[in-house]
Order: sequence, then structure tokens, then C-alpha cells
Amino acid sequence: MRRLAHSTLIELERTAAQLARMAGDYIVSVPTHRLTVGFKPNAPGTHGNANPVSNVDREVEARVRAAIAKRFPAHAIIGEESEEPARDDAEFVWVIDPLDGTTNYLNGLPLFSASIGVLYHHAPIAGAVWCSCTHQMRPGVYHAREDGDLCFDGHPLERRTPAAWRSLASEPGAAPRYGAFFETRVLASAALECAFAAAGMLQVAYLERPAIWDVAAGIVLARASGCRIVTRRDGAWQPLHAFSAPNARKRTATLRAWRQPVLIGERHAIDRESAVATALA
Repeated sequence: MRRLAHSTLIELERTAAQLARMAGDYIVSVPTHRLTVGFKPNAPGTHGNANPVSNVDREVEARVRAAIAKRFPAHAIIGEESEEPARDDAEFVWVIDPLDGTTNYLNGLPLFSASIGVLYHHAPIAGAVWCSCTHQMRPGVYHAREDGDLCFDGHPLERRTPAAWRSLASEPGAAPRYGAFFETRVLASAALECAFAAAGMLQVAYLERPAIWDVAAGIVLARASGCRIVTRRDGAWQPLHAFSAPNARKRTATLRAWRQPVLIGERHAIDRESAVATALA
């Protein structure tokens, strides 16, 4: 696999950040009286209204798709809200989560995000996450590229140093796995949790079975800030460098099916936390 030019990586990061900001601006511009809500199919035994999708989810994805197709017509696109197949032979794949945390958004809870990631031969190389609330207590875009710095709204951002007091970790509900080490939170937006872990507001983020659009951009952010990213595969925690498609003959098209546990956080903490997660799995 050839190494990408520095100028290409800069262009991809800049475009991802622009698209994430465009998505965020649109999300907050839609008045509540114009919201319509449906529900996606759920797993057997779950409530039928547990997985909402709004017109804003679909409208944002359509806008982002159109912008990518105009600028990079040879690139493939995977989005949460569209079943359109991606090209199997595409070197580059854009991965879109137009509105992550839809339930929070619909209820007026300001913890939601829009995520734009770029894969090169399945490896995340550039990404941006617009967050409704950030370390500056306002909306903003976290963005990064391979071999670059974590940035916030165009400026390098140094990861927050762990405080002397009790730190925070995010993980799915039920009894906390890490209660002995951290205060735990459930934020209900995986992309936002990735960004917060990259920025250092969360020391560890445990994502039980995220989709590729939940983490494609966030992994780039976390790696740029010096975090470690691991996934559980074949019974062991391993570094997550690229997404593996279930069917190698249908490369990008099958990436939609990717679902694996992911841990993101401080390098010294991940080894301990992956052991805890293994013991309690």
C-alpha cells in the first residue's frame, strides 16, 4: 500500500472538518416543529421505539454525501442512514454518522455529534467529529489526520492531563465495570465519547459493539492525541489499525457489517481496563 502524500492527508482532514461543521450547523438550525421521527428495526426482544431516526439524520447524510460525491467522485461512501452499496474497488471510503445521539437530540439533551471519517484501504487516516458540547462548553469540531496533531476548530489541542481527583470513564449501562477506578458515565453518543476520550475529558471509553460509523473518525482523533485503541478479536484484545471486512471479496461493501468491542484511552490504563473487561465479559 503506497503512502499518501502529506498534502492529500491535509486536504482530507480539512474537508472532513468542513463537512462535520456543516452537519452540526444544520442540526442545530432545524426548528423542533419540523422534526419527524421513525424507528429502525430492533433486535428481537427489544422495544420497538428504542432506535429512533429523524428527518434531520437523513437530511444531514444526504447533504454530506452530495458534497463528498462532488469533490471526490471516485471515493466510496458508507453512511448510517443509507443502504446504498459502496464501491468494492475504492481505495478511499468516507464513513458518515450524520447525527450520533439522536435520542439525546430529540429530547433536547445537548450531547450529540456528527462524525466524518476517511478510510484508506480500510485504515482510518482522517476524521472530524462535531460535538454539540465540548471542553470549551460550546459546539465545536475535533479533527485530526494520520501523523498529525489532534486539533479543535483549526488549532492544535493538547490532551487534558489526568487530574489528581477521580477521573471519568464511559461505558454502556448496567453495573459499572470500572467503578473501582473511575466514575462512569453513559453519554449515548459513541462518536462524542471517542472525541472526549481523545481530548482527555474521559480517561477511558469502552464501546461494547459500535458500528464502523461510530468510531471511524474518533479513532483518528484518539490516535493523534496519544491514546491507545484496542479491539477484542479472536478472544484477545488487539490494537485496532484497520477495519476488517467479513468478506474480503466484497471489501468496502461489507464494512457496514463491522461490529467489535473497542477500548480507547490512556495507554497505561488500557492494559488494566482490557483485563477488567475480559474478566467481566
